[in-house]
Amino acid sequence: MFTIEHEFDSTVITLVDEDSTPLNEDVTINSFAECVTVEQFDPRTDSVQKITLSHNQVRDLAAALDLPEGVYRLVPDDG
Repeated sequence: MFTIEHEFDSTVITLVDEDSTPLNEDVTINSFAECVTVEQFDPRTDSVQKITLSHNQVRDLAAALDLPEGVYRLVPDDG
């Protein structure tokens, strides 16, 4: 399950783990104009872990999910 909310300065997507136990903590993705952050609470450290990606990195990640092993460079489609 996931939710999508539009805030003043970002779009917030929350991924909820509904699979079998043990369940993972929710993942929160914040999409800003300049970057995307991915956050998840880590109960081992009792803190939120956060990574920041550029929009190009998110684009590459989305493409990588459907590609076989290898090295790739996405080329912008000019039309």
